[in-house]
Amino acid sequence: MAHSPIIIVGLGSGDPDQLTLGIWRRLQSAKRIFVRTEQHPVMALLREHQLAYESFDQLYEQHESFPEVYEAIASRLLTEAATGNTVSDEAIIYAVPGHPMVAERTVQLLRERCGAAGVELTVLGGESFLDAAFASLGFDPIEGFTLLDAAELQASMLQPQLHTLVGQVYDAFTASDVKLALMERYPEDYEVVIGHALGVQGEEQLIKVPIYELDREQAYGNLSVIYIPRSDDPALQNRSFDRLHEIVKILRSPEGCPWDREQTHQSIRKNFIEELYEALEAIDNDDPAGMQEEFGDVILQVMLHSQMEEEAGAFTVYDVIQTLNEKLIFRHPHVFGGSDAQDADEALANWEGMKAEEKRLKGTDGDRKSQLDGIPPDLPALMKAYKLQKKAAKVGFDWDELDPVLAKIEEELRELRQAIAGSDKEQQADELGDLLFAVVNASRFIDADPEEALSRTNRKFKSRFQYIEEQLRINGKTFDQTDLLEMDRWWEEAKRR
Repeated sequence: MAHSPIIIVGLGSGDPDQLTLGIWRRLQSAKRIFVRTEQHPVMALLREHQLAYESFDQLYEQHESFPEVYEAIASRLLTEAATGNTVSDEAIIYAVPGHPMVAERTVQLLRERCGAAGVELTVLGGESFLDAAFASLGFDPIEGFTLLDAAELQASMLQPQLHTLVGQVYDAFTASDVKLALMERYPEDYEVVIGHALGVQGEEQLIKVPIYELDREQAYGNLSVIYIPRSDDPALQNRSFDRLHEIVKILRSPEGCPWDREQTHQSIRKNFIEELYEALEAIDNDDPAGMQEEFGDVILQVMLHSQMEEEAGAFTVYDVIQTLNEKLIFRHPHVFGGSDAQDADEALANWEGMKAEEKRLKGTDGDRKSQLDGIPPDLPALMKAYKLQKKAAKVGFDWDELDPVLAKIEEELRELRQAIAGSDKEQQADELGDLLFAVVNASRFIDADPEEALSRTNRKFKSRFQYIEEQLRINGKTFDQTDLLEMDRWWEEAKRR
């Protein structure tokens, strides 16, 4: 059976005078008219001329989300088309607010499905709310413009250098979500404009408010938008990753900094290590301000090395980010896939399993000749020992319990004592290394990271020694004026603090 065609028409942004003559004639001659919503000023004109229509407003009450409503509308229209015929004057007219191709999900659904359903689809224009917005808000989109949906707004979508219009702000709850997203990129007192019924004579309102007042005492509805003017404020630009990339690129350019321009991977390699340790110090000190600064310094090292490769044509920092995102998604099937993880151990098992699968897919799992391959050579010695032992343990080269490990420590200590009794310094160093390696093995059995354990002891030592220095100052003494007995007494006091 033949299907009725569907003709989608736009009712304009609100004012009946903005309705095009061609669409008005279509509406007047139509036998079947459906409208997405009756909450539109032009509907009064249809009622005035006694044009019969059916509204889908009831579907908004029957479904819990907008996507479900839009699905229901598209399905209903396709069903209606299937019961019609090919006579042109019996085409279904589906009228939507504004322009059909601007912020109309039902139109997109019909465009996707009508072909497969054998339904002819025609989309006619109409003045969109954007036309009214450009005129009422007074900006030219050629300066840079973005239109965003309030229901799907994320802070990552916001670009302060562009004029931004947020549509579909139906109520205060939606406005509250918009407010929270905006406050991630803009100061809370940044001034924005709320527009109600733009272009509708006698009903249009433009209200300037700081962002933090967006959800306070505003009568939002179907014809409400929020406008965020573009800004060249450096403080806003500097909150974006793209600006960071731009700055580093400038620093490395012929017009940039002579020092930055001359650097190579090898020349700043040590800087990377130093910045990492400074960031760790800020973490250990529980210093948020320090972490904020030091994390930035670490990121700068990544940016500089990536920029060097971008200049060589190998990759860009955006490739780095893409690789990282894909790795995180792939290795977390319990979050982004069909797997599950009830606790941290299961999550770690998933990570290790997907890591191995990743290597298999890349064809790199056969590259390593030893089970101990893959450990960075420049790791601190304690950390490297820990990783070597973990890899060996995975293939069964390990004790089953802690007692033999402790016995091994005692054995290595005896051998160190014997070496110290002699005069061979190289043997003494070897035995000391064996003892440290055995101690690291013990750390695995008690689930203590040896690097972190030693770092904690270093911090304790520093704090207690500084207490001794403080007591010397209080007593008006120097180290030359005290002895080990007195310092040991203060050390014990520091331990009890």
